[in-house]
Amino acid sequence: MKRMKKALFPIVLTLALSAVAADREPDPAYRKSVEDWRVHAEQGLRRDNGWLTLAGRYVLKPGENMFGTGPGNDVVFPAGLGPAGMGSVFVEPDGTVKVKMVEGLVMRKGDASYTEREMGTDLENRDWVCVGPRACFHFIAVNGKTVMRLADNQSEVRAKFGGRVWYDVDDRYRVPAKYTLYEPAKKIPIVNVIDEVSDESSPGYVEFEIDGRPYRLDAFEEDHGMFLIFRDQTAGDTTYGSGRFLYVDEFPTPGKTFTLDLNRAYNPPCAFSQYTTCPLPPRQNILKVRIEAGEKYPPRKLT
Repeated sequence: MKRMKKALFPIVLTLALSAVAADREPDPAYRKSVEDWRVHAEQGLRRDNGWLTLAGRYVLKPGENMFGTGPGNDVVFPAGLGPAGMGSVFVEPDGTVKVKMVEGLVMRKGDASYTEREMGTDLENRDWVCVGPRACFHFIAVNGKTVMRLADNQSEVRAKFGGRVWYDVDDRYRVPAKYTLYEPAKKIPIVNVIDEVSDESSPGYVEFEIDGRPYRLDAFEEDHGMFLIFRDQTAGDTTYGSGRFLYVDEFPTPGKTFTLDLNRAYNPPCAFSQYTTCPLPPRQNILKVRIEAGEKYPPRKLT
């Protein structure tokens, strides 16, 4: 699940030990910190080769995979992203991925150009290369498969994106919470949007109240921080139907009160691109309450 947090944007939630009154306006400094965080989130989404630019996701077969815009290729890119035949991807038995371009085409990475290249498949350090003015791609090894992900920095989705939409910052949703460890850690099956299942380790759970009623979320580990996948009763109405994410940059001390800031709940990549494979919230993380905080759906579109 690491890809979800890092690909979107760096996210920082500040842990605090004091409870917050629910009936007052947010402190101006706090409001500004959330608004600044949201600006950073917007910038991260709009970057080159970001979620808005994705134009294809292709599961490769072992051996040679020819790619280009022509219909006879194993991997067919959308029209306009290059010539009919562009090259071949070779998936070796040991998982090594190599790309060889057709004569006259090169891959670019920074200032370097290549006609052949061994490609990285690390999810956290994406090895992007570009061919021509529009097509860029990288590879990931996931669940025993090798996936080629294609970006088009001139995509229509990116061109028409008008901005993320957020609820107003509301102190009611900056709530006292408590983190409790599972001993031992609990394995939880997580299903993604294409029905793949992976067993993820949950080291503990978070408990909090909204309007005096208790709620609980199983937590996952992500880059030494706490990652929450949840859905509430705004889903499919004012927020994304599959659910939202929340990240805390370090795990709270078990048994001690900290502040959980639901104003920083954000949409998964699947809210912006059909070429992603986001995890869905487990059943126990579907809350019977409207959390009218954080990111809304759909985003704004330019006409």
